[in-house]
Amino acid sequence: MKSIKIIIFLISPLIVSWVSLFLGAYEINPIIVIKIFLNEIFHIFDLKDIPEKAILMDIRLPRVLLAGLVGASLSGSGVVLQGIFRNPLVDPFILGISAGAAFGCAITVGFLPDWSIQFNAFVFGLIAVGLAYIIARTQGEISRLPLILSGVIVSAFFQALVSIVKFLVDPHKLQAIVFWLMGSFSLSDWRSFKIAFLGVLIGLFPIFLMRWRLNVLSLSEEEAKFLGVNVKRERLIFIIFSTLAVATATSVCGIIGWVGLMVPHVVRMVIGPDHKILFPLSLTTGASYMILADTISRTITNFDIPVGIITALTGAPFFLYLMKKGGKEAWGK
Repeated sequence: MKSIKIIIFLISPLIVSWVSLFLGAYEINPIIVIKIFLNEIFHIFDLKDIPEKAILMDIRLPRVLLAGLVGASLSGSGVVLQGIFRNPLVDPFILGISAGAAFGCAITVGFLPDWSIQFNAFVFGLIAVGLAYIIARTQGEISRLPLILSGVIVSAFFQALVSIVKFLVDPHKLQAIVFWLMGSFSLSDWRSFKIAFLGVLIGLFPIFLMRWRLNVLSLSEEEAKFLGVNVKRERLIFIIFSTLAVATATSVCGIIGWVGLMVPHVVRMVIGPDHKILFPLSLTTGASYMILADTISRTITNFDIPVGIITALTGAPFFLYLMKKGGKEAWGK
């Protein structure tokens, strides 16, 4: 039975992606989708004059793939941080990445129009985590609680800076900042996909190779040290790689909350707490969930709803469920 659940989690991105390709404001017949893909590979059909080809290859396909990468990045990083902090309510933005990226976006839109929003959001997301780590080091030996509290401090600081920028800019720029903060894939293209793919590859592939170590880091620090693990070093390595993945994902689509909190819980409740299985299945499930949420956001109305709204609407009830269960079932205890 467990193997069937694992297979379902693994193939879910393929199924959801396929369905999402022919859903949208302009619906495409699945047969046409197959013909377009076959023609891209074998060039056996004459499809030059059909609008479906441009919609599928230039708009919908990069958007679906980007949504999958971002979902995998957020959920995978959520698993990592929940494991190393031993806290089921930790999400990928706990160390201030989202607030730093938000400031990078706000200052670019407001005052640096010639600069890249993606680049500044990525850089300031990394800066925020670096500041959180530096602040935590002032407490002596870095442990879980100082890191979390430092993340809260850094988040509050950058959120205040974002508020200052929003207060100073004109209404049109303010609208652009607010829209980015909601999270959206409406501007997805192949360039954004390549950026996200590179970030996910650099950030999550090393974690995939080392995922078994998360089982040790999920123990108490005393137990991990007794097993010969350098807890400080291992924790820092995982934080660095997960930060790279989340910062890259946030830079290309804005801030999308709840994914890194919800998806690891769902997989953990079904599969169990073993990170050797939990991490890869969280990647595929996160990709499926994000593609599904984005498909809903662009099909439920005649215009794109920011996908961050969809994830928040589903995340809040899930959080209430966790509170009712006391976190024990979700944490696999």
